[in-house]
Amino acid sequence: MALNIQTFSNVQGGNALFKALGHPLTAQSARAFISRLKDAGPLAIYDPLNHFSTFAELYDVAAWDVRAAYVQRIEELGRSVLGVTGRLITEGVNAECACLLVAAFDSARLVQQIKHLVPDGVPIISFDELRLPGAMLTNARRYLDPLNFATNLALLRDAHGQHTRLVTCNYWHGHGAKNTALWLCLFDEQGKVLAEWQETLPAASASFMVDSQEVRKRFGLQDFTGTLFVHALHIAGHDIVKYALDTYGDGATQLSCTHDANAWPSDLYAGLPAPQQDETVLLWIQNSHPRPIPAGAVGLNKMGSSGIRRLDAEIPPFGTYALDVAQLLPDARWPEQIEVQAGKYFVRPRYEVVKQSGRRRIAHVNVERDDLQPDPQLPEIGKLLGKGYLLPAPVLPPAQWRSIVQPTPMSTCQSELPLAAKIYDAAGKEIAAHRFGNLARRDSTAWDIAGFLDRERKTLPGGYGHVELMYDFSAGAVADGWLHSLFRYEQRASGHIAAGKMMPCQCMDVSSSSSLVTRRTAFCPSRRRTKGPGMEPLTVTARASRSAMRSPVLWMRRSSACPSSPAPVALGSPPYCAA
Repeated sequence: MALNIQTFSNVQGGNALFKALGHPLTAQSARAFISRLKDAGPLAIYDPLNHFSTFAELYDVAAWDVRAAYVQRIEELGRSVLGVTGRLITEGVNAECACLLVAAFDSARLVQQIKHLVPDGVPIISFDELRLPGAMLTNARRYLDPLNFATNLALLRDAHGQHTRLVTCNYWHGHGAKNTALWLCLFDEQGKVLAEWQETLPAASASFMVDSQEVRKRFGLQDFTGTLFVHALHIAGHDIVKYALDTYGDGATQLSCTHDANAWPSDLYAGLPAPQQDETVLLWIQNSHPRPIPAGAVGLNKMGSSGIRRLDAEIPPFGTYALDVAQLLPDARWPEQIEVQAGKYFVRPRYEVVKQSGRRRIAHVNVERDDLQPDPQLPEIGKLLGKGYLLPAPVLPPAQWRSIVQPTPMSTCQSELPLAAKIYDAAGKEIAAHRFGNLARRDSTAWDIAGFLDRERKTLPGGYGHVELMYDFSAGAVADGWLHSLFRYEQRASGHIAAGKMMPCQCMDVSSSSSLVTRRTAFCPSRRRTKGPGMEPLTVTARASRSAMRSPVLWMRRSSACPSSPAPVALGSPPYCAA
């Protein structure tokens, strides 16, 4: 029941077609478009670029009366288009058809090439009728340019004393972008549009925030939980929308920070922790498409188990659903880990852990790759590169914190993980080493570093250090280089837990109670730079400081204007920023 669409390739990058067809504004146009072709009568479809299958996955076109289908390349002769066998367009369009749909954007050239093959009086229409307004495009000459669809989704909540704040910056300015703006659309849990507006971003890579409390006040909303669709306009350099999401409450029981949701829905996600006895784990599913997620399409299974439990509920287009893990896996208990069967219906979801004490924390799962295979050369890499692949993480002061490591399978080929870990003090000196052995995919290991150091009668001079997770090829030889782990930090005094995932080139989700945080800032991404391996050894060290996210705010303005109604704000409206 997974969607048959292309979203992201680790070779080619993100796919713009599904974003173009699934954009909320496109969905509004598509309803009339689909109805019009249903009433047109016998229909022919010309699908030269194999784009129609994505359209048919995102929208219900079962009522169309398709009599003929055509392809361009001889290699695609016989390819099915909505159940009709594709013929070469050079045969000419069936004169019985009342309309020809060219399933492509920027179709003028394609239409010109085949116009002589279309009977007189047969109208030709295309996906160009579904284009976004020209004012929203970075590159109007090539509609499917990824820069036209720099989008992402965020969980936005303002209900029951719980709030959220999206923080980002205009890092496209450093690539030469001008007049950059964000088009924003807020959906409630049922996928109903609550607000639609646009914000002009400040220049010079300055910070920008959208706070749920400010949004609620501005548009006169009641309690809400749902999806904020973010579309960056007039950008340069790249099509990635990055942000940090703060979740905070009126009291001291909730304060977390996670990074962005990743804009490309995946088949699988991993790294979802099972609840402890006094916890409820909620998986926040945000339908990323203009079609419902059918009942049974989403499932959970314990990592390494083939026993998938399916969610018997439909989630509406752009709707949000809080799935209690215990609803499908009532016997799952931490430190067990859970795999999410997502079927490309939603972007990387967040999960929320709610303790009986009232404390809450939010993190997110990660994309589980299905395009990797074990590399038999990895065991030999140590002869050239020493440790080879490694994954570092801080070890917080053991007297105040428990630092727990949970190795996590994050690709479908990881049937086993031969792992070891080394602990270093603040000066980079190795203090102790631990061998996990050859972990099976189903194994759920929680290694408590403080307890390990106590048993080994070791201490960390300076009070803190870091740990490096690495392969142990004396225990096994199956590895793909995609090391992941959950890292969990428990404050002994309060019982609060900061938990998240680490991977190569990926930041960790961190949460903490308000008593530990006095300021919140964010560094702006810099220009891309390329460097060689260098001559100095890599030493990862920890610095004793309060949990904070730093942000030099160069320019910002705040608007407290509140319109009399939640009507959408037109393009070019005054900038809005919640500080």
